[in-house]
Amino acid sequence: MQQDEVAARVRQVIDAAGVSAREFARRIVIDPSKLSRSLNGTRRFTAAELARIADIGAVDVGWLLGSTAGAAADPDAAGRTAAGAAVTASPVRSPSAPRPPVPSPEGGRPLQIVRETVRLIAERGFHAVRVADIAAACRTSTAAIHYHFPGRDELLEAAVRWCMDEDTRRRADATAGTRHAGHELRLLIELQTPRTEQQRRQWCVWLDLWAEAARSTTVGRLHGEYYRQWRGTVADVIRRGVEQGVFRPVDADGAALTLTALIDGLASQVLATEPGGRDDGVPGTGAQAMHDALTAHVDACLTAPTAD
Repeated sequence: MQQDEVAARVRQVIDAAGVSAREFARRIVIDPSKLSRSLNGTRRFTAAELARIADIGAVDVGWLLGSTAGAAADPDAAGRTAAGAAVTASPVRSPSAPRPPVPSPEGGRPLQIVRETVRLIAERGFHAVRVADIAAACRTSTAAIHYHFPGRDELLEAAVRWCMDEDTRRRADATAGTRHAGHELRLLIELQTPRTEQQRRQWCVWLDLWAEAARSTTVGRLHGEYYRQWRGTVADVIRRGVEQGVFRPVDADGAALTLTALIDGLASQVLATEPGGRDDGVPGTGAQAMHDALTAHVDACLTAPTAD
């Protein structure tokens, strides 16, 4: 089947889902630009991506590929690997005639796999997490994991992208409607301070990914992409603050680089001295101390002096 025909069928799945292409990319856990290029015919969908599209769209992989006999799109029931999927004689189904519903986790199997992977990385570290551990957490088989994510590298890339998207979404939700740049910057600092269990888990994942970024070209590229976006967000807030007269007339990009570096350095110290979120009594290294140090830096270096 020609690549443009596969793309056309994927578009049907996206239309039937009633979501934007960007949201669909989030659901199948790939870079939106990769989905766009594949839909435009300048990039081929991988077998794992087609498996995830079939899972989310409730269609057969065989239908996406134009087979006269569709491959069963439920890897849990089929019990197969991505490399050697068994083809059944089930009838071909389209988005307008979906397969009989089967119980599935919220967001579909691919997102569940990625969420559980992130949770296990936070608890144990990436290299201590086995595919069997992820399968057990998802109450499925290792074949089902490999069906959606054939290798650990692809699974790690999906986990990084999911963390990036979740972090961006949380920041957008927390600062929506905030017009005062000073208040917005302090909200961003609050979000980056590892006080809650969720924040500590998020930071533990980032610490593990920093080490992987130094060794993996793919993770390193994602790491660079995320930090360009994060520093750009902070720089934009500082720039608006200068325009509002809230901040001193500083170099916004340089100030953002300094502030984000301080956040990373202090957060790593908090996690190192507060295992499990407990304050072990090391002065000046707790979450509150980190928050106080960051706000003091903003007051001293950024906040414009008030007229007497």
